[in-house]
Amino acid sequence: MSTEEIKPKVLIVGAGIGGLLLGALLEKASIPYEIFERTSTVKPLGSALMIGSNLLPLFEQLSIDKEFIALGKPTMDCSIARQKGPHDTEFLTNVSFRPHIEFSILSPSTKKPHTHNSTGYHSYIVSRPMFYDLLLKQVPEHKIHFSKRVLSIVEKEEQVHIQTADNTIYEGDIVVGADGAYSAVRQRMYETLKQEGKLPKSDQEELPFHCTCLVGQTEVVDLNQFPEIKEDMSPFFNTMSDDKPYTWVVFATRQSTIAWMVLHHLDKASSKAAEEQRFRESENSEWGPLAAQAMCDETRNFPLPIGTKKFTMGDIYDWTPKEQISKVMLEEKVFQTWYSGRRVLLGDACHKLDPSGAHGAVTSMHDAIALANLIYALPENTTKAIEKSFAEYQKERIPHVMESFKNSQNLALFMDRGFAGSLAMWVMQKMPPWLWALALKKMIVSRPVLGYLKEIPNRGTVPAHRSPSAEKARTVFLQRVAARTASAAL
Repeated sequence: MSTEEIKPKVLIVGAGIGGLLLGALLEKASIPYEIFERTSTVKPLGSALMIGSNLLPLFEQLSIDKEFIALGKPTMDCSIARQKGPHDTEFLTNVSFRPHIEFSILSPSTKKPHTHNSTGYHSYIVSRPMFYDLLLKQVPEHKIHFSKRVLSIVEKEEQVHIQTADNTIYEGDIVVGADGAYSAVRQRMYETLKQEGKLPKSDQEELPFHCTCLVGQTEVVDLNQFPEIKEDMSPFFNTMSDDKPYTWVVFATRQSTIAWMVLHHLDKASSKAAEEQRFRESENSEWGPLAAQAMCDETRNFPLPIGTKKFTMGDIYDWTPKEQISKVMLEEKVFQTWYSGRRVLLGDACHKLDPSGAHGAVTSMHDAIALANLIYALPENTTKAIEKSFAEYQKERIPHVMESFKNSQNLALFMDRGFAGSLAMWVMQKMPPWLWALALKKMIVSRPVLGYLKEIPNRGTVPAHRSPSAEKARTVFLQRVAARTASAAL
């Protein structure tokens, strides 16, 4: 393997969480990159993320772990309740994530239980806008270009060019589509592949969605009114409607705000194209500020399972700045085609997951880690070598993505109002602790890191799987260190 440092210029389309993290990782490798975002600014929208051992080792490598922990609120449990009448809720069960943090075994010598930490890390609820700002600080300001909508992508002479709406052309070696579920990079790439007869039929189909979602975050609330979330470590709360296709979730944050989302489960799958057609026919848009307000009005009487009095979602809405409430569609699809030539997809652009599994943003960031490792380890800057690395990237990531996709769908069953939902709830309530701990253990072995930064020691009793991309980058890194050392000695 060559010890020559190959540093292709990477053009990242999309300044979301996945695109920003990829930029931050390339920054650490001194690999040139630029990020292009079609909007003029990124608004502080969204609810909260749950992040733990699957990313904290990487944050240690980036030296942002302490700053992240200061932003997050530790959480180990999810409390599930059902609406009982118009004003009350009934507790159903508690889903604990503690087994993936700690478990007890009997000491052979003392015959007493000893608590062991599986990973060495807690899980944290962190405000999505605050987490985004943390990532934004890792990327130099001059490397992010706003108001840059990509119109075309052309590969020629072992390079790739993108043209933006202001008629500016940028040259690079790799284009990464991190621009969301309706990725312009994917659309341009698929148009070419379709003309060549190389695009699978499933990749030509619309993204389906089975629910829409209202999201937001309150201003600072009086915690004396919510004793359940005053403690440093508190659960998040999931409530299901008794007779309507809705579920609402509230998360306490470190900053004494409440992040929240309300999910409307549709009776049949829809798509963006179907919604746009309905809008053209009825001139009644399902999206935008008026639609968000309409959904707030429809759901404001839903009761909360917490508080010193009978609070409702209406109280939550009233405490949330109106401009920070948004209504979104929650698509679900894993695409078969992730790359072509010098173009590759990341995050929602190649796999869109139901948020019930809390894996959407995490899988996007795991994509960025694998891609950064493989770009660092490129043996040469040719289309053939780049495409081979992209094939390795998809091969490594697709099993994890499919598992997350399956887990998200399984967790979504809890919100089903029919037999499937009742059965899923019964199974969860009756599941023996050892079996749940085993299921969680399977989720925590994937803790990917960068092969070209300092190694992070294992902090728990369950070792992390070493990803092929990290192993490859580590091998190249050590070879380059050895080559520089030998050269300096001459």
